[in-house]
Amino acid sequence: MSIRTRFTIWRPLATVATAALLATFLTPAAQAAPRESRPVYSYDNAVREAVWVDTRLDGDSDGKTDRVAVDIVRPREPAQQGRKIPVIMDASPYYSCCGRGNESQKKTYDAAGDVVQMPLFYDNYFVPRGYAFVGVDLAGTNRSDGCVDVGGRSDIQSAKAVVDWLNGRARAYTSRTGTTTAKATWTNGRTGMIGKSWDGTIANGVAATGVEGLKTIVPISAISTWYDYYFSKGAPLYDSGPDWLSDYVDSPDARAKCAAVQQKLVDGAPRTGDRTPLWSERDYVKAASKVKASVFLVHGMQDLNVRMQHVGPWWDALAKNGVERKIWLSQTGHVDPFDFRRATWVDTLHRWFDHELLGYDNGVDREPVADIERHPDQWVTSKSWPPRGTSATTLRPAEGSQEGVGTLGLRKSSGTETFTDDPQLSETDWAARVDTSTPDKAGFVTGPLTRDLRVSGASKVTVTATPTTSTAHLSAVLVDLGPDTIRDYAASGEGISTLTDRTCWGVSTAGDSACFKKTQAKTTDVDYTVVSRGWADLGNHSSGTGVPLTPGKAYTITLDLGATDHVVPAGHRLALIVAGTDKDLIDPPSTTPTLTVDLSRTSARVPLVGGAAAFARATAGSVSAAPEATSLEGVQAQRTVQRVPKGAR
Repeated sequence: MSIRTRFTIWRPLATVATAALLATFLTPAAQAAPRESRPVYSYDNAVREAVWVDTRLDGDSDGKTDRVAVDIVRPREPAQQGRKIPVIMDASPYYSCCGRGNESQKKTYDAAGDVVQMPLFYDNYFVPRGYAFVGVDLAGTNRSDGCVDVGGRSDIQSAKAVVDWLNGRARAYTSRTGTTTAKATWTNGRTGMIGKSWDGTIANGVAATGVEGLKTIVPISAISTWYDYYFSKGAPLYDSGPDWLSDYVDSPDARAKCAAVQQKLVDGAPRTGDRTPLWSERDYVKAASKVKASVFLVHGMQDLNVRMQHVGPWWDALAKNGVERKIWLSQTGHVDPFDFRRATWVDTLHRWFDHELLGYDNGVDREPVADIERHPDQWVTSKSWPPRGTSATTLRPAEGSQEGVGTLGLRKSSGTETFTDDPQLSETDWAARVDTSTPDKAGFVTGPLTRDLRVSGASKVTVTATPTTSTAHLSAVLVDLGPDTIRDYAASGEGISTLTDRTCWGVSTAGDSACFKKTQAKTTDVDYTVVSRGWADLGNHSSGTGVPLTPGKAYTITLDLGATDHVVPAGHRLALIVAGTDKDLIDPPSTTPTLTVDLSRTSARVPLVGGAAAFARATAGSVSAAPEATSLEGVQAQRTVQRVPKGAR
């Protein structure tokens, strides 16, 4: 079925027949199908109601199936006119504990228990345009029963059950404990899920169930597999596991009832980094073949909370299964597009939902698949992503004139480089001293490029290393060496500054303003930019289970670097750095190893537009001269990364 055929306006057969009869009397202008939903419905007079959907699970083991609270804002007029409307849904654990958006908004309620303020702009903007907005409290949070299980069955069923209810397949009640049922007679069941971070993760997880009625998802800075949120091939990314996160968002009622669930999270997620059944249950990439919804993915290429490792495998798995996709990649960290590209975001999201949920042929499906922020507030598009002509190119490190300061090219070399793990140093320290022989890293650099070179996709770095101790962690970093002005993703705003004046997006009420503080790009001038990074525990060299290392024995492991899209300009250099603990991004091993890297068995597979030929052209005539041992300026030392997939923005 062609895309054009798939996306039509859904009308009953009788309506179509009547339209055909009337067409002989109507002018061409009158026959034109709508291309944009308009704000023709009253937001002040919208229906605000709450229902509790039965998840058919008993996560808190109180002998009763759990009910999740569902707050609804919908236009009153369509139901009065006998018309059914689609739903935009955000399922979140943060509606009461932590808030949503740059201003950390929480749900507020009137005396009857109906929602007054729904966080973010979705209800203010889309309800007048003929959509219902639904905010779901995940099980164990706010006004819902049950327990938070951090991406597991309870989390996903919390939202899936609501999609089922919207499509007449589940039961809901007008109160948390009562017996009066509620039916969603006002909707046609066509649902789009949206959300940032944990909320977007739930959208990924629900889509991976293949639930009928879910037509599109818009995951923003979202997790695709929970193992990769906590570990990278066994290397711990945080000093805590999902039990800490569950306790962080649990309601007081859930904390009193959910000790058994907490213990299962502790037992199932050992700090060894071993892949256990708990992580398999929370791997949505493996279930991508079930996805029926289209996916509009948004992510910051410098997101060090939900890292870019969550983008590449999910995007590729969706492509393999023929899922319609669209992607935005920004220079920011963990930031919502409403706060880095507001006007364009609202317009694009509006057209996306009109297309996917109302069936309007507005052309959004024929636009380029990818929007990429090349410089702060400067965007380019790509018809496909990664673009056609991109191929993984094997780049090989070689010794240079100084210890630990080598070259990077296409030819295989011999020799070794040695470094000692220093947990007090990070990728910014390594990159700043890449041209200097230091004991904590090995750096390999091209000469100045004679042409631009575009990296697009996810790289892999295979390292063969011999440790001196029984434990060792590795980091691999791709760096663009050259002056630039970039978003300051290491600052508190992760690439944005929040201003005091506001812009309005939709209709306000006394209790729910549609006006939000403006933002602007926060930039910094740098001498280098980290393009991509990845980590591993060398003890995970052969499987998903870590084992003690034998000192003096060589091991080979492949590190998965996060996906990116970055142009290294002519005149800049491309560097590969291999080192130990990346401070504040992974935790150190229990020992302090010295590692000797076998360069003949170490390489980087980098997705380059134009492949090896493009690299050869860009480095032709380039000379890797002995570099000056100077210190380069980058972003400030990386702040400690949050261990909560939320962020202030």
